[in-house]
Amino acid sequence: MIRSFWFGLLLAASAAAAPLFEKVDVFQAGTGGYAHYRIPAIVVTTQGTVLAFAEARKNTGGDWGPIDIMLRRSTDGGKSWEPQHVAVQVEGKIQQNAVALEQGLAKPGEVTYNNAAPIVDRETGRVHLLFCVEYARAYYSYSDDDGKTFSKPVDITATFEQFKQDYPWRVIATGPAHGIQLQNGRLLVPIWMSNGTGGHAHRPSEVSVVYSDDHGKTWRRGDIAARHPYLQNPSETIPLELADGRVLLNIRSESAPHRRAYSYSDDGAHGWTTPLLHPELVEPVCMASTIRLSSKLGGANHNRVLFANPRSFEPRDPAKPEGNWKRQNVSVYLSYDEADTWPVVKAVEPGVSGYSDLAVLPDGTVLLYYERASPDGVRDTYTGFLTVARFNLEWLTDGKDSLE
Repeated sequence: MIRSFWFGLLLAASAAAAPLFEKVDVFQAGTGGYAHYRIPAIVVTTQGTVLAFAEARKNTGGDWGPIDIMLRRSTDGGKSWEPQHVAVQVEGKIQQNAVALEQGLAKPGEVTYNNAAPIVDRETGRVHLLFCVEYARAYYSYSDDDGKTFSKPVDITATFEQFKQDYPWRVIATGPAHGIQLQNGRLLVPIWMSNGTGGHAHRPSEVSVVYSDDHGKTWRRGDIAARHPYLQNPSETIPLELADGRVLLNIRSESAPHRRAYSYSDDGAHGWTTPLLHPELVEPVCMASTIRLSSKLGGANHNRVLFANPRSFEPRDPAKPEGNWKRQNVSVYLSYDEADTWPVVKAVEPGVSGYSDLAVLPDGTVLLYYERASPDGVRDTYTGFLTVARFNLEWLTDGKDSLE
């Protein structure tokens, strides 16, 4: 059956486009007044404009300290980019997170903007944006001009306060990376939260979602989807709506088997299934990304889903193989059965590489926006570049499959 499936793909690809693969650096460490850029998030607007968000960090000390949310736009499918600018700012005095000061993670007066989570609204054309400040307050903003400007941020922390009846968080984070809009119009963003007592004030942690059924006017909390210690420190999570209408959460954790976890919900907010580890998706302990490439419901010849993360099996510390593995070899996976199996895997960046986010252009070209390489090419926790790889299905499948 598998053989005949691939034979069919070969026939379909007989008139396919030539394989396409190219890269362009979007942000570079040490430029624009920032020490480095991390935490990519990318979307394609209804007008075809590409928006690439990043955390622009004044120092290399980690996730705390002076950080801005930066944005660049592309109107030619990611080939060239407009100058960078700060996407959003909150007016007035910002109170620092006490956790950061208690643990010496930031100095007094430093303000951290974090975890941009954009969503494109297919119905209105609006670009919604959720983000956090000081891992303590959550905000909502939007753009009605294709990402050129964003509205004054509105504080939506009250939605997150509702989680305190289940979990006494002191640290919250949206996404990071793009959220999704379901077929019924619901806007959905995964979130994680921590009581701040563990490492880097990000542990222990739990995972849930926030959602809006009125195009961003109001936001509600979902059920808890993953808890510590059942999954060890579940955190950065990516969502996918399946062909049958269910929503899949693909969850990062620090669990010893080093595999991604799956949890499902019928409506994307409630009744999450017990998370189970997926045997094919290695987890070096790093943010990952997923997106739908094609759907039979949309007239495509196959359902296709993409996933990307560092496909790494090498411990940072050989004496502690249960710990984090090196962030390297960012690869793209392709599934034809709604993320159940992943028969195609191809490396995009064999060297040092980390966080990523995926987007798809109207013509089916895939954009992988990811962290790569320090200037010395050695350290795996310092980002030298945020890069966009542009490729098509023909490149990913070595000519065996085509969207045609």
